[in-house]
Amino acid sequence: MLRGIIQFKSKTFLAFCFSFLLGVGTISIVDIQISYHHLYFSLFLFITLFIIFWKEPKSRFIVVLLFCFFLGLVRYVLAYPTDSSRHVSYYNGQKVSLVGYVRAEPDVRMDGVRYIVNIKNIQNKQNIKNDDFDLNGSVYIKGGLYPRYAYGDVLEMNCNLKQPGPIEDFQYDKYLARFGVFSICEPMSMVKVGEGEGSVFMRGILGLKDWFALKINLLWHEPYASFMAGLLYGYRGGLGSLNEQFSRTGVTHIVAISGYNITLIATIFIGICVNLYIPRRKAFWVVVTGIVLFVIFAGASASVVRAGIMGIIVLLTRQIGRLSRVGNVLVLTAVLMTLHNPFVLIYDAGFQLSFLSTLGLVYVAPLIRRWFVRVPEVLGMRETLISTFAAILSTLPLILFQFGRLSTVAPMVNVLILWALPFIMGIGFFAVIISAILQPLGQLIAWVAWAGMAYIVTVVRWFSDLSFAAIDLTVPVWGMMGLYGLLGYWIWQYQKGVKKKGVPVPIYMTGVSVSDAVEDKGVEY
Repeated sequence: MLRGIIQFKSKTFLAFCFSFLLGVGTISIVDIQISYHHLYFSLFLFITLFIIFWKEPKSRFIVVLLFCFFLGLVRYVLAYPTDSSRHVSYYNGQKVSLVGYVRAEPDVRMDGVRYIVNIKNIQNKQNIKNDDFDLNGSVYIKGGLYPRYAYGDVLEMNCNLKQPGPIEDFQYDKYLARFGVFSICEPMSMVKVGEGEGSVFMRGILGLKDWFALKINLLWHEPYASFMAGLLYGYRGGLGSLNEQFSRTGVTHIVAISGYNITLIATIFIGICVNLYIPRRKAFWVVVTGIVLFVIFAGASASVVRAGIMGIIVLLTRQIGRLSRVGNVLVLTAVLMTLHNPFVLIYDAGFQLSFLSTLGLVYVAPLIRRWFVRVPEVLGMRETLISTFAAILSTLPLILFQFGRLSTVAPMVNVLILWALPFIMGIGFFAVIISAILQPLGQLIAWVAWAGMAYIVTVVRWFSDLSFAAIDLTVPVWGMMGLYGLLGYWIWQYQKGVKKKGVPVPIYMTGVSVSDAVEDKGVEY
């Protein structure tokens, strides 16, 4: 088995990636702090092992595998601030006066606004005489709905600094750590003392987003304005009771950014490049830039970043002339995102659901396709059914573990509404753009999108009112792992059976890249 992995570059690459992710996941679950002295000693040990086993392929492979696991541990350890780094978390448990600027888009909710404030300095600290002591790091602060502050506003705050901790079964401290926050500011007072801090580029993006939101609010009334904002850029506020109804019917994913949004953005920019006769190589950078801007525009959540990175990698592989395999692309995406933020791997349910649903479309959909051979292909009904059931099967164990809710009507509701989403999104985006040029025409187009949204809302509300629409059902972590083990065994048996029958196996399910498959005559593609 080890020899079979070493022979193929793509399998070797996957093994190293999985080893790194396993390292991050292990230390995330164990949640222990490793001293830098132990890390230095381990690094010296690995250098020694590399020197000893470099000429032995199998031993060298094992050493590199262990080294990748070690790098996963290191990345998690480095994500925490140290006492010597002048980090604001060093003053947790004290009353302090802080000055900093809002470094992220404010999170507006019904009961207030949440801010992440990047600290510039700390004043009048207890037991320290020097004022204006420079710090780094961020604090999480909850303010009222008014006055409301914007990205880049400079705030002076008198705070009780607290170290975040778990809340019952919710790892609240790890939730905040995903944003680089290790301190909570309980404000005694908060005033604006300046503005214009942060990135000029980010302020421009958020200004465009505010303009977009204003146009949406002019074209549609609530909750349809928030619904359209959710479809186009993942906005989750303003839906009110619809949020619970979406949850009961298993369709909350429709107001989360997915690969479809990235595909739509890429298609728009490709169309622009074609019409402007931009050469292919230059058009690639135009499309990539458009995807990056959209990811920032949509808030750069885990699912948005995953879809964006995966889209860019697929474009890159086409640009250099190599066909991409979805499994490799997904694993590489997971590694890149975990390198940037190691907390998302275990403590971000959106990250996990996003990857599992995509893997379901790749590996589970072929298994269940034969169940729907008699379904007529009308308006993509068959493919919608296959995709829906594949995504449900691949995410259900995690949903039962994380949320303890099973939506019994999710398959039916998804089938009834998913076919309409591409049309609603396309028409809605077009209505916003046209309204900037000619408001009456934009409003006319918006009515068409409203009819589509009204249809979806009607279907969701009708099914959510059923007493059996959702039931409480929780599985423990070992139950979740067991269910995924059974799913993995099913996929493995399917691939094994297909190969025995001599049926060509889709290249994305073989575990090797196209170039490797060409070298191995035993794989058909």
